[in-house]
Amino acid sequence: MARTSKRPLWLKLMLVVLILAPLGGGAWLWWDLRTWQPPESEYPEQGADLSGGTGEMNFAVLKGHGADFVYLPATGGEGERSASFTRNLAAARAEGLEVGAVHLFDPCVPADGQAANFVTIVPRDADLLPPAIALIDTGEECLEPVTSGQVRSELTILANQIEAHAGRPAILKLGRKFEETHGVAARIERNLWLVRTRLEPDYGGRPWLIWTANEKYESGASDQPVAWAVVRP
Repeated sequence: MARTSKRPLWLKLMLVVLILAPLGGGAWLWWDLRTWQPPESEYPEQGADLSGGTGEMNFAVLKGHGADFVYLPATGGEGERSASFTRNLAAARAEGLEVGAVHLFDPCVPADGQAANFVTIVPRDADLLPPAIALIDTGEECLEPVTSGQVRSELTILANQIEAHAGRPAILKLGRKFEETHGVAARIERNLWLVRTRLEPDYGGRPWLIWTANEKYESGASDQPVAWAVVRP
């Protein structure tokens, strides 16, 4: 009768550790990221980007988490408008937060209509933060194909018109894919707002002004995560 060999206990324990360690590390990282913020000692000015849509927001709770500012979704393209912008602007200011407005750029439509949409809902207010233009849609699904040159040209026109209304330079909230597709950062001189959870982004090719450092921050201020951002000191 052949003997059946048994693995030593230490070997069994080692195999269990090797199997469970990556799972435990991933779970810890997920849990840690839920409430991770860059240290205030390095980035004293911090806030939330709500342009991705977060439902009802308790701005007092957000303030309690250390937010100094919020950026609110205002408009998108030439026809999309946030029904809650005016209400949220007042509510955020009531809690002592500085507020900025975000326009979602549509590369498929002319800049003039987009600028008209923005100025219709965002007041001419010197106390607002610099307006931000979110660059996410690369235009690959436009009915009429657009070149990178056309996209940059319309974006420049839009920025100029929004700036004329706001009275201050706009910030380009630049997505990685948009930058890879159209090469905006090196051709349009505006402050950059880059996005990368936990690690400082470098895809802009030059220093950023705002960094979204945690795209899924669990603030408890709403039933959805918010994007937590910091300003370069």
